[in-house]
Amino acid sequence: MRLTQRRRGHRRTPRVQRLVKLVLLLALAASCPTSVARADGDPASDVLASQTLFLPQDAGLPTAQQAHLGTLLATANRGGYPIRVAIIAAPTDLGSVNALWRQPENYARFLGQELSLVYRGPLLVVMPNGYGVLNASPTALAGIPSGGQIGVSTITAIQRLAATAGHKLTLPPTPATAHSRSADTIAWLVFGAGGALIALAWAASLHARPLRPRG
Repeated sequence: MRLTQRRRGHRRTPRVQRLVKLVLLLALAASCPTSVARADGDPASDVLASQTLFLPQDAGLPTAQQAHLGTLLATANRGGYPIRVAIIAAPTDLGSVNALWRQPENYARFLGQELSLVYRGPLLVVMPNGYGVLNASPTALAGIPSGGQIGVSTITAIQRLAATAGHKLTLPPTPATAHSRSADTIAWLVFGAGGALIALAWAASLHARPLRPRG
């Protein structure tokens, strides 16, 4: 009797081991596509699927230019010209498609295909060596220099594309400029108030002690 139970136990043990291995393999297979999907593709398509601007950290844009870009794109979307922008400052910004580095036009077409299920409007790609445009007029960007400050070039390109489509986008003042203007205004107000107080004090002194003619 005990021998029969032992044999049954030996039969069950391989089955349990095979079941455990099967569960582990299924768990591994379920985790592999996720890791591959995260490692594959380009980051810009993931960001632009729900946002208007892909701005990597290595672009090195000052805070004022980042604020300008955000305000400019928000104004364009509210004004009826939705546009999405990808700034590619280095090959690492392209993820697994870094073979398209320094090929802004080809990358714009690739990015447009990646976004086609969620977005088919104007698309702008900015690289240090030039621009790529999809669903917009590339001739609008003629004459805009590349290779300089990529933030300034991007702002100018957005304004040009919007103007070609009949939407004039005015660049908002920088926070520093607005702060300096408000400081100048306050200084002039203080100066004017001080001058008015001096004039009132002088008039009051004349009223209290009128001038007397000599002799």
